[in-house]
Amino acid sequence: MTDWLLDLPLALGLFGAGAATLAARSLFGAVLGFISTGLIATLAWVRLEAPDVAMTEAVIGAAATSVMILYVASRVGTRAAPPAPPPMVLRILAAILSALLAGLLALALLGLPEQAPSLAAPVLDTIAPTGLGNPVTAVLMAHRALDTLLESAVLVFAVFGIWSMAPDRRWGRAPGPAFLAEPYGPLAFLARVLPPLGIVIGIYIAWVGADAPGGKFQGGAVLAAMWVLPWIAGLAAPPCISDMRLRLAIAAGPLVFLIIGLAGFAAAEGFLAYPPGFAKPLILIIETAMTLSVAAAMACMIAGPPERRATP
Repeated sequence: MTDWLLDLPLALGLFGAGAATLAARSLFGAVLGFISTGLIATLAWVRLEAPDVAMTEAVIGAAATSVMILYVASRVGTRAAPPAPPPMVLRILAAILSALLAGLLALALLGLPEQAPSLAAPVLDTIAPTGLGNPVTAVLMAHRALDTLLESAVLVFAVFGIWSMAPDRRWGRAPGPAFLAEPYGPLAFLARVLPPLGIVIGIYIAWVGADAPGGKFQGGAVLAAMWVLPWIAGLAAPPCISDMRLRLAIAAGPLVFLIIGLAGFAAAEGFLAYPPGFAKPLILIIETAMTLSVAAAMACMIAGPPERRATP
């Protein structure tokens, strides 16, 4: 009985937040509804005993994606004409398909076995040499270290690809357009209140990932969102892409990862192998550098190609 008292309001709140997001009459109201939906979905994943998914939903769904939507909304502003509403037939069809999909997902969820098949136990038996308590981090940094290294390199090339879309005359400038500041608006209020708290949370999420749900990608996403928010509000400007500090921040993670990986040839059994007893400290060094790179790369990807002049 207690479970229903917790789950029923959570389910109703999830549907209500989603409906409020769709029915919002302003861009800012729709973004707030989207954030609320992500936070409630995070609680739902916690109730389903999926802490890693809940962490990802909170960081990516409620934080980073919301900042990206705010960024796009700030660029569009009120200049674009509101789109014409779709025909009633399409609305009814979309409602039917949504209800059908929800029903299929409910049937799939209810049809799951009481004890879902899992490889968590074998993984936990093999991560002891790493000294890590979080099996997800252990798999990513030990068993799938090469994949993780390549994923970190993809972030760097993604930033370069976005920067390369700028015209030659704008090369070297700061990414993204310049936003007008509204000192007493709601966005400026959020840009002043959220970053101090978000920075602490982002650092904590990245650090605790060695032994609990979290890690470099989640923590870096939070830090990127907190960095971009003052840009959108017009309270700060990003550094120019020619700034060597920005470039080093973006490349720090893959470079540190690659250096430690190459050191494995001399100190361990081969590439990306960790010396006995030093696995956890080396992984923490990589995670720290990767957190910085993820934050800088995601912030630059959200901002887009260089457009604005350097701020004196």
